[in-house]
Amino acid sequence: MKMKQISKNKVAATISALLISAIGYSQDIHFSQYAEVQSSINPALAGSIYNTRAMANYRTQWGSVAKSYQTIGFSFEQTIGFKKLKGNYPTLFLNIFRDQAGDAKLRKLNPNIGLSQHVKINKNSKIGVGFQGGFIYKTIDLTNLRWGTQFDEESLSYNSNLPNGENNTPRSAITGYDFVVGANYSYAKSDRFISSRDGNKFNGGFSLNHFTIPKNSFIQTNEKLYTRINIHANADIAIPNSKNAVMPMLLIMMQGKSREFIGGALFKFILNDQSTFTKNNKPSAFAIGAQYRYRDAIIPSALYQFDAYSIGLSYDINVSALTPASKRFGGLEVMLRYNVSPGYGKNLGRSDTKSSY
Repeated sequence: MKMKQISKNKVAATISALLISAIGYSQDIHFSQYAEVQSSINPALAGSIYNTRAMANYRTQWGSVAKSYQTIGFSFEQTIGFKKLKGNYPTLFLNIFRDQAGDAKLRKLNPNIGLSQHVKINKNSKIGVGFQGGFIYKTIDLTNLRWGTQFDEESLSYNSNLPNGENNTPRSAITGYDFVVGANYSYAKSDRFISSRDGNKFNGGFSLNHFTIPKNSFIQTNEKLYTRINIHANADIAIPNSKNAVMPMLLIMMQGKSREFIGGALFKFILNDQSTFTKNNKPSAFAIGAQYRYRDAIIPSALYQFDAYSIGLSYDINVSALTPASKRFGGLEVMLRYNVSPGYGKNLGRSDTKSSY
């Protein structure tokens, strides 16, 4: 009886480890607050909203299952040349992401630089296209890996001296180049993100990630990373006769046979409207809501905005097949943002340097 019980525990532990390992190896860098990490979703979004934007993102997840998976991101974008109200404009941007997953310390470093171009098609609308290029550097600590053949049937314990049974010894590092292209449509009735009037905005587009199909295997095989297709939309819809707004958002990702659907909305309370002609009134708002990642997580989220600064918090409540191991604990995510005004849409008497949301 004891032998059978131990065997069952070993099988369960092995299955859990394999599931976690599969996630670590195949999953691209993810953020639940994807509307706040826009250049990682579509390079055409860079410069679509702000003249200048700097952002930092931190995510930790799966701490209740194994060693926490941690993701750190930083991005910066800057429009170039003349005021956006007078014509079309390009934007330069860069981002860098670092990811560490699991007990084997699977690490990924992904720095990128890109260029987007935005063309106004009428007073309130524009179309943008973008390109991003960079490289991927992945490492893994092979000494922390445990293989099924290293479990000693006699002692019923793990023995690192036993052979791992692998014909191909994994490499400890792989490198590759990565490229992304995308297109986006933007609509803005007003250039004031904290406003009780004329606050309607919309972004929608698509992108192709890894279209050069970079290498993705630590073992000497021809395995490569599938191209990922992103389809996204988000809006800021003012509620008539109130100082509030609804912020719906949607992201669909398709990569090989994998599909991911995530959508939801935040309800924004405008705490203080900004001045139209002066800098006396600093705008501020608080938003709260939730999203749902299909068959994976419920994601409560909150966002506080004050003048040029924002902070966002979210937490993934796991509802997937890993729930028995995760106990519904998922991932905590923090976002910090600094931005300078968009300067497109209606000119409400503001200078090009005032902050907005």
